Amino acid sequence: MPKIVRRRYIAVRIDSDQTIERKDFIRAVWSSILRLFGEYGASQTELKMIDYDPTKGLAVLRCSHKALPMIKASIPCITHIGASPVTIHVERVSGTLKALRRKLSI
Repeated sequence: MPKIVRRRYIAVRIDSDQTIERKDFIRAVWSSILRLFGEYGASQTELKMIDYDPTKGLAVLRCSHKALPMIKASIPCITHIGASPVTIHVERVSGTLKALRRKLSI
C-alpha cells in the first residue's frame, strides 16, 4: 500500500531594500538547509518553490510535513542574499494551497 504524501505550504515574507530574484532566494534557502542539516536532511525536505512575487516580497514554498520544523528553522537563518542584507519571516503554514492563499488573501 503506497504511503500518502503529506505536504505543507509555507508563506514567507522577504524584507530587503533591493529586489531579490527568484533563483537567488531559492539558492539561499537551500544553502541554509544544507548548512544546518547537511545533505541527508536536505534530501528529506522535498522542498519546492510554488509561487514568488518579488514586488510584494512574498514566496510560497512546499515541503514534506516531516521536514516543516527544519524549514522553519532554516529560513530565519538567512541574513544575506548576494550582497544585500535581508530578513525573512515565516508568515503562515497551511496544509493546502487554497487555504494558504485564502488566509493571506493573495
